[in-house]
Amino acid sequence: MFLNKSPLKQKIDIILAGFIIKIIQQNQTLMKPAVCDLFKIKYPIVQAGMIWCSGWELASAVSNAGGLGLIGSGSMYPEVLREHIQKCKQATSKPFGVNVPLLYPNIEEHIEIIIEEGVKIVFTSAGNPKTWTQQLKQHGITVVHVVSNVKFALKCQEAGVDAIVAEGFEAGGHNGREETTTLVLLPMVKKAIQIPLIAAGGIGSGASMAAAFALGADGVQIGSLFVATQESSAHQNFKEAIIKSNEGDTQLTLKQLTPVRLIKNKFFKEIDDAEKRGASNEELQQLLGRARAKKGMFEGDLEEGELEIGQVSGAIKQIKPAAVVIEELMKDFKETLESVKQIEL
Repeated sequence: MFLNKSPLKQKIDIILAGFIIKIIQQNQTLMKPAVCDLFKIKYPIVQAGMIWCSGWELASAVSNAGGLGLIGSGSMYPEVLREHIQKCKQATSKPFGVNVPLLYPNIEEHIEIIIEEGVKIVFTSAGNPKTWTQQLKQHGITVVHVVSNVKFALKCQEAGVDAIVAEGFEAGGHNGREETTTLVLLPMVKKAIQIPLIAAGGIGSGASMAAAFALGADGVQIGSLFVATQESSAHQNFKEAIIKSNEGDTQLTLKQLTPVRLIKNKFFKEIDDAEKRGASNEELQQLLGRARAKKGMFEGDLEEGELEIGQVSGAIKQIKPAAVVIEELMKDFKETLESVKQIEL
C-alpha cells in the first residue's frame, strides 16, 4: 500500500487507513442488535413464554441454540415454577428468563421464587409494570414488558423497564383490544420510546424478522413457531393441529372479556355463537369454565379445549427441534438482508 510513495503520501494513507478501520468498527457495533447486548445472547431471537407450551426443555433448548428461552410461568403453581427454573439451570449455562403474567393469582410467590433462584431476566405481561419492575431491578434483574399500543409502551418506559415487546394483532393467545397489526404498531412504538424494542406477532420466518428490523425492532419474540417444536410441552395433538392449519383458521374471540386468538374448533364456535347473540360476561365466563387452555394445549382435546396460536400457524408445516428453527430463521434472515441490498430503484 505504501511502496513507492513519498513520506507525506504514506502518512496520509496511514491516517486514511486508520479512519476507515474506525468507521468499520463503529458500523459493526451499530449493526449488533441491542437485545443481544441486553440479554448476552448470540441471536436477537426471544422465544415467547407461553402457558402450557414453554417449560424448561424448550427454554433451555432455545438458549443453548443462541436465542433467549423463556419459561412460561402463567400455567405453573409456584413450586412447579421453581422446579422448571432449577432444571433449566441444569440444562443450560446460557441466559434464560421467565415470563410472568402480572394478573396471576400467586404473583407474589412467583416473584419470590424468581429472586431466590437467581433468574436474571423477567418478561412481564397482562398488568401494571409499575407494580414489580423496581423490586425486580433492585435484585439485578433485567425487566421487559409486553404491550399492544403506544400508550402502554410509554407507561412501561416510565416504570423503568429495560425493553419493550410490541405485540401485534396477529399474535396467538391474549391480544390487544385495538387489533393493531405488527406492521403498523412497530414504527409507532419505536418513535415513542428510547429503550430497546422487541417485535412480536406474525413473525415466523427470517424474512419477517428482517421486516421487523426495518420497522425499528432491535429483536423479535416468536411464539407459534416454537410451540410446534419437539421440545415444546404442548400436546402432540395440538402440535399436529398447528401444522395442519391453514390461512384463516385462527380468529380473535372473547373480546368482551380478554381478547384471545384461537384455532377455530367446537369450543371456539360455542364462544363465537354466544358473543353474536349478546351473551353477558357472566355467561361467557361460565362457558369458558376452568382449565380450557390446559385441556386443549396440554391435554390435547382439540374439540373442547382452548387452542391458542397465532395467524402464522398457517405457514408452519413441520415439527422441528428448536435449534433447527433458530438455525433456519437466522439463515433466512441473513439471506433476506443480502437480497434487499441487491435491489436497485
